[in-house]
Formats: sequence, structure tokens, C-alpha cells
Amino acid sequence: MAHKNRPLSQDELQRFGEELDAVRARTVAQLGAPDARYIRRAVSAVRWTGALGRILLFAGAIGGAFVPVLLWPLCIAGTLLLGLSKILENMTVGHNVIHGQYDWMGDPQLHSRTYEWDIVATSENWRKTHNFRHHTYTNVRGLDDDIGYGLLRIFPEQKWKPFNLLQPPIAVIFCLLFEWGVAIQDLRLGRLFAGKMTFKQLRAQFRPVGRKMGRQMLKDYVIFPALAGPFFLPVLLGNLVANVMRSIWTYVVIFCGHFTADAETFPKDCVRNETRGHWYLRQLRGSSNISGGAAIDVLTGDLSHQIEHHFFPDIPANRYAAMSVEVRAICKRYGQHYNTGSLFSQFGQVMWRILRHAFPSKPRRQAALTKKPASELDMGGAEPAQQAG
Repeated sequence: MAHKNRPLSQDELQRFGEELDAVRARTVAQLGAPDARYIRRAVSAVRWTGALGRILLFAGAIGGAFVPVLLWPLCIAGTLLLGLSKILENMTVGHNVIHGQYDWMGDPQLHSRTYEWDIVATSENWRKTHNFRHHTYTNVRGLDDDIGYGLLRIFPEQKWKPFNLLQPPIAVIFCLLFEWGVAIQDLRLGRLFAGKMTFKQLRAQFRPVGRKMGRQMLKDYVIFPALAGPFFLPVLLGNLVANVMRSIWTYVVIFCGHFTADAETFPKDCVRNETRGHWYLRQLRGSSNISGGAAIDVLTGDLSHQIEHHFFPDIPANRYAAMSVEVRAICKRYGQHYNTGSLFSQFGQVMWRILRHAFPSKPRRQAALTKKPASELDMGGAEPAQQAG
């Protein structure tokens, strides 16, 4: 269902931005010991669930060789715990720490410039593709590489190609291998195929990524399985499934946060002379929340509050739930749709987008959408993109 957003005057846009800035300032003034405890407890949860998961995997692999009834229950429990550990490390700790949310603590283990997370992607590349490019140019076509990740046509404004007919199965494969897609995103392989980058340049850029991939594969698929000796196979499979669990969950959360039915994209000229109020408005219209309570908040690293995260990416994410009450009230006061819904509802909209836009849009509608200029006051959002045929 399309939601109309009320066009804002220049004065309203300024006040809109000032009110959101005030929410940020009040929250920053309150940061302290409770936030430090939260992230340190999250780190402890990652360590304990990971250690227990690996112990159960080893117990299942070795003990199951002698008492077969122990094999699958212990290995399944160990795999689930290891997958949970990896999800918490990726979403609750890694993503938020790399955003600089806890730099104020002065802890080198939780600082954005020194933290290296447990996936095949490097933190350095993520800071460029995500922290800078995506958060600065959220849903701006041609500037935000996260729009479809170079593989998927999710919005009608994207040019249709026959290749897009394959995107439903491609989306499934991308979901299963999401951490690998994130790892190579900054390589921007399209430049190689377009002749804008040489193989020598690609090799130089790939070197740090390749080293990180090698370390992760050595850890998960060689060292830990080898510790189980001749009973290595269940441990190897457990590590593989745990990594895939994390990829699937991360994919679902990120896609629900950006590609639901009401999410919009914008032309490049919308960022020209963009005011603070305009920036907030663009972040709001390009983001979607997931409702579900504390459990969803923890498992998503509070990216269930994607709107608040895009407004305040360097504020500790454990603050987003409280901030959302004020943010939602401000949006309502200014007649702006606050996009939220259950996980099943939001992901259902994402799947609809992937399926629908695998096929071409109506030519007239496509032309109208891609040529429509960005309004100086309304961000071009009077007619949401999901209405396109």
C-alpha cells in the first residue's frame, strides 16, 4: 500500500532537521556506563555462545563416533549456538563498533579503526562501501552501490536488462553467500568488464580481501575441523552451516531495511545543495524498520530500527528503541510516513520487489520515473516508486 508524504516547506524542513538533531544531542549527552556495559556484555555473549557451540560440535563429532545417538543432537545444538554467536558478532558487535558507536569509550578492542570482524570481508572495505558510500548517498541511484548490489533490479527506476529475468534464483544464491558478496563489493568488478580497470589493478585491490578470505577459511574449514581429528566432517559441516545461517539472516535484515514496498530511490541531483532537513528526509524515505520487540532488536543489532540507524549511525544502537519513540512522533507531526512492519510483512514486500522487477516496467512509466527531477522541497517523493508498473 502506497503512503503519501506531505510536501514540506523550506521552513518545515529546517525545523524537521533541527528537531531530529535535538534528539541526537540529548542522547549523546546521556551516553555512559550503561552503554559500555551493553556492548561488553554483547562481546561476552559472542564468546560464550561461540565456545559452547564449538564444544558441542566436537562432542557430537567425537562422541557420536562411539555413541551414534549423540551425533546429531549435539552437532545440531552446537551449530545453532555457533550460528547465533556469528550473528551476534556480525550484527550486534561488529557492524555497530565499525560505525564508531563506541569510539568514545577509548577501548582499542571496540574502536572503529581497529576492530576486525569475523567475516570474509575486511572492516576497511566495509567502512568505505557502507559507512561512507551507503550512509552518505542512501538510495541515490548511481552513488549508492547497495541498490541491488550490482546484481538485482529491485526498483523500477533501475534499467531493465534480460539478465534480470534470472534474478529470483540469483537472489537466493546471493542470500546464501551474502558475506562473500559483501567482501568483493568494493572491488566493483563491473569496472573490469567495462574496461575501466586492469587485471593488475584488480589484483592489487583484491590482495587484502584475499588474505582475509584465506584466514577465515583456514580457521573455520581447516583448523577447527582438524582439532576433531578423524571425526572432522561434522565440525566442518557445522562451521559451514553456521556461516550460511549468518549470511541468510544478515541478507534478510539488510534487505528488509532498504527494499520494502514504500522505500524510494532518488536521482543524483537530489544531493546537490542538500540541507540537513533534506538529508534526514531522504534517509527516512529510503529506510524501513522491523517490529518485533527486544528479541528482534538484539538479533538484528538494533537494525530493526533502520530509520534511527540511518539518522544516527554513530549513536550506540542500544539507544535506538528509546529514540524511535521521539522520531516516530516527529515524523507524524510533519506528515511523513514512518515505515515499519513485522519481519514477515517487510520481507514479503522485498520478495515481491525481486520477483516483479525481474520483468520490464511499462515503457512510459519507466521513462517518467527515470527522468523525473528531484524537487527542491519534496525530494521527488510525492509519488512513491512502488506504484510503477
